[in-house]
Order: sequence, then C-alpha cells, then structure tokens
Amino acid sequence: RGDLSGAPTFRELLRRTREAALGAYAHQELPFELLVERLQPERDLSRTPLFQVAFAMQNADAGSLELEGLKLKPLSVENHTSKFDLGLHMAESGRVLTGTVEYSTDLFDASTIERLVGHYRELLEAVVADAGRCVADLPLLTAPERRQLLSDFNDTEADYPQGLRLHQTFEEQAARTPDATAFVFGEERVTYSELNRRANQLAHHLQACGVGPETCVAVCMERSAEMIVGLFGILKAGGAYVPLDLAYPHERLAHILEKTQAPVLLTRREHAALFPAYEGRQVWLDADWETIAAGPEENPQSRVEPENLAYVIFTSGSTGQPKGVAIPHAPAVALLQWAAEVFSKEELSGVLASTSICFDLSVFELFLPLSLGGKFILAENVLHLPALAAAEEVRLVNTVPSAMRELLRLGALPASVVTVNLAGEALARPLAEAVYALPQVERLYNLYGPSEDTTYSTWALVERGGAGVTIGRPVANSRAYVLDPRMRPVPIGVAGELYMGGDGLARGYLKRPAATAERFVPDPFGGDGGRLYHTGDLARYLPDGQIEYLGRGDQQVKIRGFRIEPGEVEAALLTHPSVKEALVLVDDTGADKRLVAYVVPAQPEALTPSDLQFHLKSKLPPYMVPGAYVVLERMPLTPNGKVDRAAARREGRAAVSQAAFEAPRTELERTVASVWKELLRVERVGVNDNFFDLGGHSLLAVQAHERLAALVGRELSLVDMFQYPTVSSLAEYLRQGEPARPAFEESGERATAQRQSARRRRQQRDKQLNAG
Repeated sequence: RGDLSGAPTFRELLRRTREAALGAYAHQELPFELLVERLQPERDLSRTPLFQVAFAMQNADAGSLELEGLKLKPLSVENHTSKFDLGLHMAESGRVLTGTVEYSTDLFDASTIERLVGHYRELLEAVVADAGRCVADLPLLTAPERRQLLSDFNDTEADYPQGLRLHQTFEEQAARTPDATAFVFGEERVTYSELNRRANQLAHHLQACGVGPETCVAVCMERSAEMIVGLFGILKAGGAYVPLDLAYPHERLAHILEKTQAPVLLTRREHAALFPAYEGRQVWLDADWETIAAGPEENPQSRVEPENLAYVIFTSGSTGQPKGVAIPHAPAVALLQWAAEVFSKEELSGVLASTSICFDLSVFELFLPLSLGGKFILAENVLHLPALAAAEEVRLVNTVPSAMRELLRLGALPASVVTVNLAGEALARPLAEAVYALPQVERLYNLYGPSEDTTYSTWALVERGGAGVTIGRPVANSRAYVLDPRMRPVPIGVAGELYMGGDGLARGYLKRPAATAERFVPDPFGGDGGRLYHTGDLARYLPDGQIEYLGRGDQQVKIRGFRIEPGEVEAALLTHPSVKEALVLVDDTGADKRLVAYVVPAQPEALTPSDLQFHLKSKLPPYMVPGAYVVLERMPLTPNGKVDRAAARREGRAAVSQAAFEAPRTELERTVASVWKELLRVERVGVNDNFFDLGGHSLLAVQAHERLAALVGRELSLVDMFQYPTVSSLAEYLRQGEPARPAFEESGERATAQRQSARRRRQQRDKQLNAG
C-alpha cells in the first residue's frame, strides 16, 4: 500500500514505496487465490477482488534469444480484453520509457485515457524538474486545460441593470399593468394594483413600528393572500423577511426568533399562543388589518440598498442548530435577471407556487412571475395541483423529483403545463423520460443550487432521449469550480468538490461568523477579493463543460427535497436524558428514502421508540423526524475507532412501533394496517399506530389514500389521511362513513394551540379541495 501521510515529497514517497515493494517480495509466492480466500472481500462479478488498477514496469530488456537452430524474438500481440479496469504497462529501453494503457471500454472512452496519459506525462516532467517537491503540489493540468476549466467553462458574464431591489420590478410592473392578475388563491384573484396597495399599507405600518434596512421581520401564517401581502410589505418597508412554519416545534420557533432578534412578527391573532416568550411586537394581519388599511397606499421610501438583507432562510445545521442563510437583495435580483432570459412570459403566465416560503424554491415561484407581468397560482402543496380551481392555468411547475414522480403516477399533471423545473434532488433519466412522455410538456429543466447561492446555481435543459442527466452550467454571472482538497482544479472527468462563486452568493450565515468563514472561503482564481461557497457536493466536469452531480462528500442528505444534516438530528437525540449515543442514517432500500435513528440507551430497556418520537417532535420540523428507530446495545466501531455505519444497520433491532402494540381487530383495521405496512416498510402495524409517526409523509399518504379507496370501494378524501392518522380512527371513519373523533398527532395535554391551529388549517384545506 502506498503511504502518503504527512505530505511527503516525491523523493520521500519513492523511498517509502521502495521499502514497501521490497517487503512485499518476501511474500511473492503466496497464491492470489489463497489471499482472496483468507481476506474474504466483498465479491462483485463486475470487478476483480482486492484491486482493479495495475501498474507493471518491465525494466529487463528481453531482446532476442538464440537457441541452437532457432532464432526467437518477442512479438506484440493485440489483446482485445482488459484484465483489469485499468492497467499501465511501462518498459525501459536504454534512456527511453514507452508505455501502453489497457482499459475497460465499459468504464472509459479513448478521450479520457488520452487525458490521463497527458496528465501522467505532466506529472513526470514536474518530478524530473524537482523531485523534492511535495507530492500534493505536483501539477496534473496543462496550461490549456487549466484555462478551459477556470475561464472557458465559466464564461457566463451578462450585462444586467444594477442597483435593483427584489420588490422593485414588481412595483414597476404594477404601474404598467395594474389590472392584471398577480396571483390566484382558491377562488380569489388578486391584481397587481391590489397587491401593491395592500403591501404598501402594511409597509407604512411596519415602518411606523421601526422596520427598516437590516431589520428582520418574522412571518408565521398559513399559505394565503395575507402571507403574500406580508412578504411584499416587509420588503417594501426595507426589512428582511424570516419565514416560520406553523408546524415547527415551539423550541425551533423560539430559537429562530432569538437568533434573528426580529422586533416584529407578522402572524394571525389565533397563532399568538405559539409565541409565549416572544417580547417583540406582533402584527396580526387579520385583527389589525383595519388599522393597517387606514395607512397610505403609495409606494413607501425605505432607503434599502441592494446590499441590504432581503430574507433569511434557516437550513439544517450539522452542529445541532439550524443556520440562517442571509440573502441580500442583489443576489436575489441576479437570480431573477438570469431566469428572465431563460423562461418566457408565456411560461410565467401561470407558475405553480407550491413550495413553503421556508425553502428557497419559493423565491423563484413568487417573485419571478411578478417581475415580468405573469402570475402564480398559490397552492398548499404540489400534490393539491389537480384540485386547484385554476389548475388549467398552470403553465410551469417547479418542484422536486420525488413529488413529480408522484404526480405522474397519479396522472395529475394538467394538460396546460408546458414546462417542468426539477430541483432539490438528483434527477434520474427514467423520470426525465416519463415527464417527456406527456404530450403537453415541451421543456424539462434540471436545476441545482444550495440556499447559500440563492436558489439556483446551475441549470440544464434536459434533452429528450439522452444518455444521462447533468446539472448543466453555471447561471449568468456565476462560476463553478470542481476542486481537490487543496482547492486546485481537478481534470475533466475527475471527481472533486463543487465550489460556487459569483453574483448569487449569500452574505453568509446570520450572526455565525465562524460558520460563514468555514463555508465561504476566499476565491483563489478571481483576483477581485471575491469568495467561493464550498457546497460539500461531489461533481465532475464533462468534456463539453456540463457538470455531472455525483452525490455528497459529507453526511448531509436530501429527502423529498428537504436538506437535512443528520448531525442536527443526532444532537437532538442526545438531549434525551436516556440516550447515550446516537447515529442517524438514510434508508434508501425502498422507493422512498427515510431517516432511521440508531441509539444506545444509557441503561438497558430505558428507551422506547415512542419516547424518542415524542422528544424529537418537540425539537425538530416534521421532515427531520426519523421514520424508524433501532436500539443498539453498543455502537459498532471500525478498527480505527470510527462508527461502523454498515455494521449498525446489520446489528440493530428494529423498534418502529410508536404506541403500545395492539393487533388489528376487524377486517377493515387489518386492511388499513396491511396497506401501511407495505408502504412504510415496517414489520407490524397496530391499531394505535400513527401513519406519520411511522415515517409517513404527504407523498406516501397519496399512495395510501389511493390504495385504500380501491380496496374499500368508496370515495376517500386525501385530507382524511391527515384527520384520521391512526389505524383505528381511519377504520372507524371508513366503517361509519361519517367522522369519528379525529386522532391528531398528539391528544390530551399535547393538544396545544399549535395543534388546534393545524386542525383549522386542515379544515380550510378540505374546503378548498372540495371547492376545487
């Protein structure tokens, strides 16, 4: 084995390799078959065991051989089969080295091998020039290749107007087309002038409350016209909006309010009980609206500059606390300016706005259409699209692949949709072809980008019938570099970490300078004092300049488009007094990913999955709560002392039931339990088990609803799955054909004001679905 520890020079590496090789010669007679038998490596017919790359150096001149009556000389033989994935065979003749590369054509093409040979030659020339140089500093790239990777592939410069604010283009559009529809919510249609007037009145009110540039204003309410007015009102006042989700636990809401020091909170009167410790000013957009509406209707003067904050979105944090990504107006406007050149006004005449404002895809959905005279159709969830009153007006759908897969399964994409944007998860070619199989879809875009680079960093128009799917090229005025651990560009086709730079970069993490400095690093290539965000994503450049996404370089995961740091879930688990150790992994063995928590209790039998479930629901958003729990006697470790994740999966004993198990008693209960068991991939489902506590979510709820409706032979509303989430309550509802007492996520003393609010939201949503 090669030893590159301690950053050796080439000369030192040569010495180490010589010693290792001479030591290995002592065992050269050991049969390879015996070695494989003793080591028992994982066997795979697609590759040879133990190693897949071979280097052979022939430094003895075979020359010609003369025997009595015979004259022999070696002949080259054409070998059309590669014995290994890759083999480099070198021969020394005098002062000349010649070489042959043998490679598997299933893995490599000729151009890749030609580049490899060129890099090898570049490396050897550098070694000859200075054998005392550190190996990690030796170059691979030729000057033309370096120029291609750093400059040619990042030639994205575009001349856009400067100095704009996120809400400014909407104001200008409202002056041009005041009577045009800005957005649709249910049966309600709001014009540009009406939205502008109401947002102006709120903005003047907020300014009177002290809101101005760099002031964070929290927003916590249902998806509604009021919510849209709230966002635009905050921006017009000069402030930055901080979205909060009604489903977030009290602890998380309190943490975000404390971190942002938001002096004003926009909400509804009924939600005031969610913020018992909040000392700022609450503005109720229902109860206070009479006072707000008495204010001026003209656009306010806010003194906000492009460098001031526009919004702060909190993402999962590996240290156990969410991080607030701080986005000024300038990068948000840069996103809209690029998108305005890519998407037509016809596409933007009906954009589905189904993403929560707590996630950055919503910025594209809400602000882009209104900057160009289009409109958006506001929906609670993308899966509610078929039931929307304005479903046939939707021209562009912007969502995650897992949700699109479900829409296709249901046949629920309206005939009006001509463009589909997919982001937030890796896009597989089969899904792309399934989207294009719909005759109405003309364009499919694959979009990539972290919140820290303002929603979208790269884009690709996916071609029909292609071989693969890439994340494309950087958006206008952005740069993308694929770098090694020393922040040097890697060759085309070689994996590295993806770094993003340019106009889309966030300011950093709100009030977390250490985390900002760690992830936003100086740009070594720009020469203008700029920064790069290192994404943690692995990627590689292809010869045509397209970027191929290869996965994560750390433990961060994406589930249904939600970005999750398992470290934050582990930290929450460790706050439970009976948890000694915790590990969170992703189970992707089924069609749908889910989180699985592995815990070591402080004392035997001190933990139950229901304890852990309840504990985490008080600290984390629903999408971060694991769907299954495994209790371990000890956490398995690798020989070097690190957690052995593969062994944890093997050794764990599943304990996923969230309530005292009671077997289904009736045929209807057994039918419901059977459907849940299959969809949720659990060993057993009892009458008291909760669909969502077992790992269910909105996409699986759609499938459960569909299967149950077919099995019981009666109409079943999707909302029923949320109102009656236990086996017993849903079976009783189905048996009687009328509502049983809803079994919500908690009952009794847990039925807080937050749950009461959730009930009202579900009832409102049910009315909207029925009206649709």
